[in-house]
Amino acid sequence: METGEGKTLAATLAACTAALAGVPVHIVTVNDYLAARDADWMGPIYRTLGLRVGTIVHGMDPAAKRSAYQCDVTYCTNKEVTFDYLRDRIVLWDRPTAIRLQIERLYGETSRVSQLLLRGLHFAIVDEADSVLIDEARTPLIIASEGNPPDQSFYQYAMGIAQGFVQREDYTVSDSERTVELTHHGRSRIRDFAWQCAGLQMNEKQQEELVRQALVALHLFSKDKHYLIKEGKIQIIDEYTGRLMADRSWERGLHQLIEIKEGCEVTKRKETKARISYQRFFRRYLKLAGMTGTAREVAGELWSIYRLRVVSIPTNRPLGRQYLPDRIYSMKNEKWDAVVKRVSEMHQQGRPVLVGTRSVEASERLSTLMTRAGLPHRVLNARQDKEEADIIAKAGEEHRITVATNMAGRGTDIRLGAGAAQKGGLHVMATERHEARRIDRQLFGRCGRQGDPGTSEAMVSFEDELMTMHIGKSLRWVAAAISKKPNGFLSDGMAKILFGKAQRRAERLHARMRRDLLRIDEQLIGSLAFTGRME
Repeated sequence: METGEGKTLAATLAACTAALAGVPVHIVTVNDYLAARDADWMGPIYRTLGLRVGTIVHGMDPAAKRSAYQCDVTYCTNKEVTFDYLRDRIVLWDRPTAIRLQIERLYGETSRVSQLLLRGLHFAIVDEADSVLIDEARTPLIIASEGNPPDQSFYQYAMGIAQGFVQREDYTVSDSERTVELTHHGRSRIRDFAWQCAGLQMNEKQQEELVRQALVALHLFSKDKHYLIKEGKIQIIDEYTGRLMADRSWERGLHQLIEIKEGCEVTKRKETKARISYQRFFRRYLKLAGMTGTAREVAGELWSIYRLRVVSIPTNRPLGRQYLPDRIYSMKNEKWDAVVKRVSEMHQQGRPVLVGTRSVEASERLSTLMTRAGLPHRVLNARQDKEEADIIAKAGEEHRITVATNMAGRGTDIRLGAGAAQKGGLHVMATERHEARRIDRQLFGRCGRQGDPGTSEAMVSFEDELMTMHIGKSLRWVAAAISKKPNGFLSDGMAKILFGKAQRRAERLHARMRRDLLRIDEQLIGSLAFTGRME
């Protein structure tokens, strides 16, 4: 269903049908805000039919979660339900039979059944299905326990070595695949360092891996893009939702190395207790369904992995959204100046404007430029997550300017204020193209909903991450062509060719990474089959 066509309401039809038949239903959303909002909005429908509605959000205690999962319909996020499943798998580590669990309940001092959170995986309706089932499928979900207190000298020594390494001579970086590889010269240098003299007992493989992770921390992870420093701690930013992932950390010492890089207190290293990917988890539901406004491009992958067919639903009213030509600039500075000028034009017309950025850093940079230009605005990113509902509620009012990360890209319903429709409706502007065309369409889908007027456009540059990572040297002749243009930007046709090429490359790369992860998962199941454990 197209964005703004009422997926939240449509889900109640299937959910009520299943719940009235006695089937527990999980309606899975992409963040806590949407889970709480949808449960509140749709709650009266379920209660009218005598059904109980529960909500799962981050930070709930086990008793509250258990009570929410006991309801007929439970709204939850993809991360919370997956981690709760893993917690249950840890409780049932030896895969006991139903009879054994009943005996434990009768005679055991502490019944494991009473510790379980879920009632099983019966029926799931996944909202923003392409985001959950496709985009986030590359990332395994891991439950870990705190290991021994860290010996900071290990990490500090490795970081010191990495900071002295020379790119291309000691290591190579692949930005597109987000990997760092040591060269033969780099490995030789690592062995030359006096690890034993420093009191660090590690074999050569461990030394190489630790230095490689230090290089990853230095060159592939950036503050205000991949993480924030909040209350003196490193907090990870979810690249798909733009939200902070509280109590999450990177594995294999990467988190500790980033803490040293930023001068934060080093936390304990985590030891993996259970892990699973979304691809394996959602295939374990007895019945699985999904809904999204952007599934056509990945219909084949949804079928091959989940055996889900894609059906397109026509819109209730003709779309009033107009797509304006893309504007491409040679350098970022030119682009940001043009964005501020364009926002000022729309602001003078009285139209509400939503500007989408890909990172916290970019949103704050644009905010600084708008402040200098005297443009009143509000910023929505991981730092302002508590103000999200208020910012979204006012984003459709006349003269309103909102700068947002991906937090405003999916599921948010921006309603036009009085008089805004007569002035042209909401204007949505993307300041960077994403690595999947679907994510761009989600952002543009915030305007022109249910027949309302609205316009969208992209203002991008050749220095954007998408182009530098997936196009490279072939841009030189294009940059030369741009410099000769009197208006400073290329036509929409040229934009579609160049950025379409970059996005297709990124999509193919990510699809391959998802296939590789799935293949590893299946090999893991086969290799551990003799143990009788699935995780």
